[in-house]
This record gives sequence, structure tokens and C-alpha cells, in this order.
Amino acid sequence: MYCLSVQDKLKILSAAAKYDVSCSSSGSSRSTPQSGMGNGVASGICHSFTDDGRCVSLLKILLSNVCLFDCAYCSNRRTNDIPRATFRPSEVVSLVLEFYRRNLIEGLFLSSGIFGSVDTTMEALVAVARTLRTEHRFGGYIHLKAIPGASPELVAQAGLYADRLSVNIEIPSEAGLKNLAPEKDYASVFQPMNSIQQGILEHKAESKVSRFAPRFSPAGQSTQLIVGASPESDLQILSLASGLYGKQQLKRVYYSGYIPVNHDARLPALARPPLRRENRLYQADWLMRFYKFQFDELVDDLHPDLDPDLDPKAAWALRHPEQFPVDVNRADLETILRVPGIGVRSAKLIVTGRRHGTVRMEHLKRFGVVLKRARPFLYDPFAIGTYRDFRPERIRPLLASPPESTQLSLFHQPLLLTA
Repeated sequence: MYCLSVQDKLKILSAAAKYDVSCSSSGSSRSTPQSGMGNGVASGICHSFTDDGRCVSLLKILLSNVCLFDCAYCSNRRTNDIPRATFRPSEVVSLVLEFYRRNLIEGLFLSSGIFGSVDTTMEALVAVARTLRTEHRFGGYIHLKAIPGASPELVAQAGLYADRLSVNIEIPSEAGLKNLAPEKDYASVFQPMNSIQQGILEHKAESKVSRFAPRFSPAGQSTQLIVGASPESDLQILSLASGLYGKQQLKRVYYSGYIPVNHDARLPALARPPLRRENRLYQADWLMRFYKFQFDELVDDLHPDLDPDLDPKAAWALRHPEQFPVDVNRADLETILRVPGIGVRSAKLIVTGRRHGTVRMEHLKRFGVVLKRARPFLYDPFAIGTYRDFRPERIRPLLASPPESTQLSLFHQPLLLTA
């Protein structure tokens, strides 16, 4: 295994990491250490995006694609006949430093297959981050995977050196996970997830007492759910995501449309990844995090799956005609946020602007409102009879999405979310 050159390993292990989409570089404010290098503030040759929209570069690799597990959906499963490689921690450290010195990256995203044992793998991941931080005073962004089943002590060490930690749940139900990945269970997944949450909470409490309290995963934690490899509905997926945001206080849940990479009778026969469904789940997730929607407003027992032809906010609006039209000069912020075509920034500008006079349609365009989408849902006192007859069947064709073939996944390009 170790007879491979570092360049050969890099080729194999960077390609093996491409299926993990939970790669982000937002939420950290780690500055350059004295006499050190790197900066986590502006932290992808994986491109990632910060909270304020900046595109940054991360070296995205696996420590190893050797794996003890035989998960049906994974390209690195034990029974696949593929080239295998494993980095030494020192090799990853050298790669990060050399790439950084050449101004090619601003941080590291490091995951791994399970080799040796769960704790052996986790210990190697921690060793990379610890060496970068303590020996080389690296201040760039580091995102580490916490291995399901890893000991709390190792997870605690990882949180001291990484900006963000993540544990991939992968399959949105325990029954589905046991079917496709018999060696895994939810208990082993939630064990490190709960340890990370506890570490974050303890740091927050300690930081109130002393500003010198050690930082712990300052950019929080995230996870990834694979969509379409198992039969869960969007209701089940969004219910799980909502619980993760509430109970585990995750920063992000990533959704990855299942890409058929293995022939296995337990997997669905998909002609192509469910990219539109993935897109709709991201849009619904956005509404839950920033628009104050509850998951059961977007999907319910009567509508367990998101409408593939409409973005979730438009679909909700058409199912609730009693809520429209909305008068932006009288409605509260939360009501305005529920109008299709109006984003968070636009809604706040409307509330601010109406203090100085009546907000008209021409003002909304200047505020960034997408009038083509919003106009059918708005009350316009200056338009004689226009859009006062709110009929969902008439509005739906105006908002329907183009054919699915034109839509791409986060796996291929940045996702554009409509307001």
C-alpha cells in the first residue's frame, strides 16, 4: 500500500472524496497564529462558499479509501475491486503546507474510510489536525469527519483542532441504514454527534467565564443525507433534518442525490441521480433555516413529498390561498417572508421602507423582489382588479420549473435558491 507515491495516493484519494458534499468553509473566525500561517476567516482544490458568499479553496481528500464496511451505496465499500491507498498523517500535513504555500488552498477537508478500527482511523485524522495546529501553527480552515462509533475522547480532541466537525448519517432512517449498511446503526452515528454538541455547549459556557477558554469546533457541525438510495419520503427526511437543527443544533444538513456507483439488489435502479428532488430539499431546508417555516408546513401526510415542479414556498402558497393576497404595507415580517419571490433582505427592506411612505410595486423591484413570482400573491391597491382574484390553478403554470434535465446538483455546481 505504502509503495505508492504521494502523487498516486493524492490522485486516488481526492477522487474518492468527491461523493461527500458536506464540505463547507463557513462560520469560523480563526485568525493567523503569531509566527504561523493560514487564516480561517477567508476560508474551496474543492470550491466551497463562506456565509457571505465568497468562494474559497479546500484540499478535499480521504485519509484512506480502505474500509472495513460494505455499505451498498458507497464506492469505497469493502467488496469493490478498486485501487486502494492510505496516506500517512505526515503526508497529508506536507500536502496541506505545500499547497498552501503555493496559494492553491486556504484549508483542508479530511474524511476517511474505516481502516484498522474506528478509533485507529479517528486517531489518525486527529493527528493530522493536531500536527498542523501545534507544530506548524496553521491557522487555515480545517473540516474533519468524526467517525461513527469513535470514542468521545478522540472526538473531544478533534474539536479542539478542527473548525468544523461532521458525522454523516447518510441514510435518513435507521431501517434503511441497517438494510444498506448492516455494520452501521444510528446509535454509533449519534454518539459522536452528541459528543460534538456537548463540546460546543461546554465551550460556550466556559467562554462566558474566561475569554481564554479553548475553542471547540467554532464553525459547528454538519451531516449528509443520501437521497434516493432508500425509500424514505421527503416528509421523513425533513422531519429528521428539523430534529437535527433543533436537538443537535447542526449548522447544516447536506442532501446528496444518490449516484448509482454499485450493482446491488438492495439499491433502486435509477437511470440518473434525483437532482431535482435534491434541489427541492435544499430549498425546503433553506425555508426552515431562514424563513421560519416548520417542516410539516412544507410536507405532511397528505403531501409526503415535495412538488417536483414548484419550489416549496410557491407550492405552500398555492395550497394556502386563504393567506393571499398579502398587503406589504400592513403585513408583518413573517407574513411577507412567505410570499414567493421575496427574500429575507427584501422583506426587511419593505418593513423599513414603509415607515417612510407607501410601498408600491415599483419600489419592490428596487428592493430586490422578483416581481414575476411575487405579483400574483400581492395586493396592489393601485391596480384595478389585477390579481385580486387569487386562483392557484391560474398561477401555477407561471411558476412551474423547466424540465429536470436543465437542473444541476450541488455535486456539479453551486445551488441557486429562489426566494
